[in-house]
Amino acid sequence: MPKNSKSVKRQLDDDVTESVKDLLSNEDSCDDSFKKSSLIVNDVPESKAKDVEDASDEAEEERPAWNSKLQYILAQVGFSVGLGNVWRFPYLCQKNGGGAYLVPYFILLVVIGIPLFFLELSVGQRIRRGSIGVWNYISPRLGGIGFASCVVCFFVSLYYNVIIGWSLFYFSQSFQQPLPWHECPLVKNKTSTYVVPECEKSSATTYYWYREALDISNSISESGGINWKMAICLVAAWTMVCLAMIKGIQSSGKVMYFSSLFPYLVLICFLVRALLLTGSVDGIRHMFTPKLEIMLEPKVWREAATQVFFALGLGFGGVIAFSSYNKRDNNCHFDAVLVAFINFFTSVLATLVVFAVLGFKANIMNTKCVAENTKKIIGFLGTEISRDLIPHHINFSNVSPQDYHQMTDIIRGVEESDYSRLGLDSCSIEDELDKAVQGTGLAFIAFTEAMTHFPASPFWSVMFFLMLVNLGLGSMFGSIEGIITPIVDTFKVRKEFLTVSCCVLAVSIGMIFVQRSGNYFVAMFDDYSATLPLLIVVILENVAVAWVYGTDKFFEDLRDMLGFTPYRFYYYMWKYITPVLLLLLLVSSIIQLGMTPPSYSAWIEELAQEKSLMYPTWGLAVCISLVLVAILPVPLVFVLRYFNIIDDQIGGLSAVSYKKANIKETPCRADEDDGDDASLIRAKTPSEAPSPMPGNTIYRKQSGSVADANTAPNGRYGIGYLMADMADMPDMPESDL
Repeated sequence: MPKNSKSVKRQLDDDVTESVKDLLSNEDSCDDSFKKSSLIVNDVPESKAKDVEDASDEAEEERPAWNSKLQYILAQVGFSVGLGNVWRFPYLCQKNGGGAYLVPYFILLVVIGIPLFFLELSVGQRIRRGSIGVWNYISPRLGGIGFASCVVCFFVSLYYNVIIGWSLFYFSQSFQQPLPWHECPLVKNKTSTYVVPECEKSSATTYYWYREALDISNSISESGGINWKMAICLVAAWTMVCLAMIKGIQSSGKVMYFSSLFPYLVLICFLVRALLLTGSVDGIRHMFTPKLEIMLEPKVWREAATQVFFALGLGFGGVIAFSSYNKRDNNCHFDAVLVAFINFFTSVLATLVVFAVLGFKANIMNTKCVAENTKKIIGFLGTEISRDLIPHHINFSNVSPQDYHQMTDIIRGVEESDYSRLGLDSCSIEDELDKAVQGTGLAFIAFTEAMTHFPASPFWSVMFFLMLVNLGLGSMFGSIEGIITPIVDTFKVRKEFLTVSCCVLAVSIGMIFVQRSGNYFVAMFDDYSATLPLLIVVILENVAVAWVYGTDKFFEDLRDMLGFTPYRFYYYMWKYITPVLLLLLLVSSIIQLGMTPPSYSAWIEELAQEKSLMYPTWGLAVCISLVLVAILPVPLVFVLRYFNIIDDQIGGLSAVSYKKANIKETPCRADEDDGDDASLIRAKTPSEAPSPMPGNTIYRKQSGSVADANTAPNGRYGIGYLMADMADMPDMPESDL
């Protein structure tokens, strides 16, 4: 439109860019059409932060919101409480000193977890955008943090949903009595019947996992083709995620009532049932027996910090996305503390269940070991072992573990040098409990084996794998929200279309994980696509808020938003202690990766056991690429912003896209010129008209009438007036602009 135009008519769907502050100034009591219009905020300069905050209710009518506070809390709990609480925390507790591990974990939860969780909740709730919009607002040059979060979320979602697919497969196979992994299958030929050698060398549950479920190849280089059973389960898992997320929080929020609460019901039922089983107390005692000397090792603190980091879902963008749908005055500090402690409680509850079940399983295995060794001792009586060494009260038809250990202690004392020649296995409950099992090994091998000994084992198997599906879905909803929300906020695409496209793309790429070698790719993505990139992302988040935006300024924003000033504790955490601890964690993780050559555990069919193999050259390239691709957006956006290749204010929060809907001007003052239709001229971008405050635009009435007679009641010029060009008002000093 020519600059010398005096006025233009407002038309349907005419996009006008104005500053938030000026838009809000035009809320005239008679301007009903203004009140009915919708305002979409994209970016706001730092000086406009309070204006955006005050305008939240009117300025973001189109943004959805949680139906209730409970729904929001359940969403955050569902995202943070995941499979790691069930199968990684108990493993770390078992490996790193039992009950003593809870001490460093709790300390680091308070020092690292809660402050960073509170920080992410705060920025999401205040700016009301996904991760891309939030970090563009905090610091445009660090806007790549948001894109990096989206990339990491996508990588994690790719393999995380495969685990849900595995759980769906086991869930579908649990409606059988006995369970299909109850015993080794038999092979029949013309002359004999024998047990499958691979199963006989391992165990029934191990064989079912590697051969029947995964049909795994011997190495990552052997693709072996698609495992169609798992491919169907993967498609089913992504279909569930897509249907739950297609309407955003309106659909996923309702699902959260079930997916977040059902796992607690199952865990409590499992705990009650496990406590009634023989040997469960041995497992719990083993868990809470502290090994204080292990707690002093630096590795324990590093692993505790990593677990805190991943347990709360920091850096993924899901926390920010969920909190962006909150009201401005929501007490996010209370939410941060509540969700963090619920997460900790869930980890302890899951550990109690796991150790109770493993204690029962250890007693079963110990009883079998005693029975087998007793048979060997009976065979040695009169030859290798004198009958006089056997206590008279021992009945070989039913030897208890206590009698067995008394008998072997006597034999060992007499046959000191020849005892090892007897070939007796060490039958100890403690040794069984010390066998550290984590991840898929715990869920799909150890736990399934224990459940085969449960009364009504199919029922408990159905409940367990349904719980895993729900835990996985809760985390998947947060991960997908961490992808969808920032992209929708930034690029204004339809959420339904983007959700379906994302799920279809993920299913296509996910076929890599349902090959016969797919389990090795799951391990690769788990090890390299998230750990280092997420650490870098969270460090940059902390630095961006504490040192770029400013901790003092952020505290003022929090006081304005929450109505109270947070504890000074957070000031020192955000500014000094947490960044230092995160840097130490990053350095130690890099050193660990450097000292441990990239490798994976391969299942060798002939040996019927796992073997550590080095990645091939292309595998190493993929590992490195996963890390580089995830963090690439950070330096890329920084360079583009630094050299002004991308204007900091293009698409930023300083611009407000205002959708008009056939607005008609209604004159409110009798002295206005009826002949002047007072229409709106296209607003200038900051690059076209100089302004002391980025994003401000000046609106004046076209005629030369007195200003105070034609201004809005709040002293600002109404939206129905025209913006005067710089050339048209030479008598106006720049300060007035």
